[in-house]
Formats: sequence, C-alpha cells, structure tokens
Amino acid sequence: MDGMRRILDSKPLFWALLAIPALVILPRWFGEDVYLPDDLIAPTGVWAARFIILALMLTPLSMLSRGASWIRWLVQRRRALGVAAFAYSVLHLFFYLLDMETLENVLAEIGAFGIWTGWAAILLMLPLALTSNDAAMRALRTGWKRLQRLAYPAALLTLIHWMFIHDSLAEALIHFAPLAALQLYRLLRRFEFRSQAPHQEETA
Repeated sequence: MDGMRRILDSKPLFWALLAIPALVILPRWFGEDVYLPDDLIAPTGVWAARFIILALMLTPLSMLSRGASWIRWLVQRRRALGVAAFAYSVLHLFFYLLDMETLENVLAEIGAFGIWTGWAAILLMLPLALTSNDAAMRALRTGWKRLQRLAYPAALLTLIHWMFIHDSLAEALIHFAPLAALQLYRLLRRFEFRSQAPHQEETA
C-alpha cells in the first residue's frame, strides 16, 4: 500500500501523464507521414483547453463530492495542470507561427476576433505559469490567489478563440459546458451560504 501511495504521489509520474498527449502529437511532425504545422495546431490547442478546464473544475468538484480522495489528489496537483495548459498553448502557438511562416502574415490577421483572443489567453496564462511555484506563493502571499484568478478570463478567451477560429461552436461548448455548470453550482452555493449567514447570526 505504501509503495502504491509513493507511486501515486510521484511528481515525475504525474508530469509524464501530462506529457502523453504531446508524445502522441509531436511524432506526427517528425514521422514518415507528412503532417504540416497546420495539422498540429488544433490538437495542441484542444489539449491546452482541456487542461485549463480540468484545473478550474477542481474547486467546485471538491465541493460537490465533499472532499473525495481522488479530487483531493488532483487539487494537490492543480498547479501542474495549469502549467501543462500553458505548455500546450505554447505548442499551439509554435505550430501556428510555423504555419504562418512570416511575421507579416502574423500581423496581417492579428486584429481578427478569433486570433487576438487566442493571443490574449496566452498572455494571461504566462504570469500564471511563471508563478506556479512555492517561491512565488511565498513572495506574493495573498496576492498570489488574486493573480491566479486570471485563469478564468483566460479560459473564457480560450472558449471564444476556439469558437471563432475553428468555427466549431458545438465542440467548444461540449468541452466547456461541464466547467460552466460546475462554476454555476459554485456561485449558487456561495450565494446560499451568504444568504444563510445573517439568519444564523440572528438566531445565535
């Protein structure tokens, strides 16, 4: 049992699990079959979205599941999920830039709604990734949590980017609907708690 627990608590193992999609995607670029950068933009972007969705789902999931052990296990690794989301976003950007070929081509379409929202999402995720470590938490103190809330507008921008650039509303909503439902549940719980607090004070 202790051996299994050590394996499950292994950070290298968890990072290896997060790297599996990249290990599936990247060989396509180097393999014998011809995969152009354009073919790899979508899958890297999808995995970036999936990891940020999962990271943001954990708090309401822990409320809903009343602290289930597997949720607690994931919550302890939430920072790694956020860093993975950023890493796949960088891969997504890398293949996009390769596909665009020149800076002139990049600048020509940067004002498009579906494009600048993607850039904005990555820029918001950058400080989150840079501060996802114990040293940053100690240095920023209470400001660290406020900074990490940038993940929510980053996720929203990711959704908008996905809907407009790939013209795939249904696929984007399928991915983001569980997050939206859980965040709504979280807000309702918070509202319920605040509405009950004055009543509890009166009866105390």
